[in-house]
Amino acid sequence: MSDASKSEEFYKKLKAQLADTALWPTAYLYKFIVPTDSDKVSQIEGIFDNLGAVITTKQSKNGKYTSVSVNVRMKNPDHVIIKYKEVAVQVEGVISL
Repeated sequence: MSDASKSEEFYKKLKAQLADTALWPTAYLYKFIVPTDSDKVSQIEGIFDNLGAVITTKQSKNGKYTSVSVNVRMKNPDHVIIKYKEVAVQVEGVISL
């Protein structure tokens, strides 16, 4: 199975889970880990700009990585997935949790 088909399968499952577990629109908490670099954190902040997101960051103990939590109100599961994909494409080295 290719990475692209694995990724699409993951998003398909995620969409079903989100649809089953929440009443939309709802607040959604994204969590990302990036290598510590202010540009990467800024890229994530830019993706969620103008959505009223509350963004918090925390560096790992050794300072090598930064966790970025984004709490934002989303319209539906499709919008959640669109943002995950935007981050994956635009921010090199990001890990989505």
